[in-house]
Amino acid sequence: MPLDVQSFVLDNRYAANCWVVREQPGGAAAVIDPGGDPAPLLSAGVETAGILVTHGDVDHVAGVAELAQRSGAEVWMPAGEAEVLRSGVTRGGGDIGPHEPEHEVRGGDVVSVAGIEFDVVDVPGHSSGHVAYHADGCLFSGDLLFERSVGRVDLAGGDWDELLRSIQALLDRFGPAAVVYPGHGGPTTLGSELATNPFLDELRTGSR
Repeated sequence: MPLDVQSFVLDNRYAANCWVVREQPGGAAAVIDPGGDPAPLLSAGVETAGILVTHGDVDHVAGVAELAQRSGAEVWMPAGEAEVLRSGVTRGGGDIGPHEPEHEVRGGDVVSVAGIEFDVVDVPGHSSGHVAYHADGCLFSGDLLFERSVGRVDLAGGDWDELLRSIQALLDRFGPAAVVYPGHGGPTTLGSELATNPFLDELRTGSR
């Protein structure tokens, strides 16, 4: 049975996706990137079994501390950006509620939350410590890759060549059929983005 994946937007300023991932509708959930007030999750009756974070930008972590406190769920945070959550200060200078992550993750780790096993993949480029999570053909890409676009690389820790290498590595590992659930916008697939994303010309032509 495919995973049940639902998006909540917790802060309309950024329109970032907070993904709720369950084995079945209504079950316990892994919550990925709660970037704002978690009240919509709580009002919808989402049972948060664990909180997974792709990277430390404000629109992906602003609600982590409150959701963890109100749900009792533990937090899995990329090791390279864990200090953001500890300090409560994000890359762009945004203030968030601080939280000591219970777990620091790196590429190669496997995280088990709500009965789902997520592979952790290092995907630097948008930020230096960025990770993606993959389970059952579903790829939660944070701000690495969007439908017809990619993450910005002009902030501290961003790197264009690394971003392209990260996307190519995802293609090599998971193949074109993998469904991408990005940090902003709607779902897509790795294959669709390779074929049509104007920012991936270098990957299509092999000119890298």
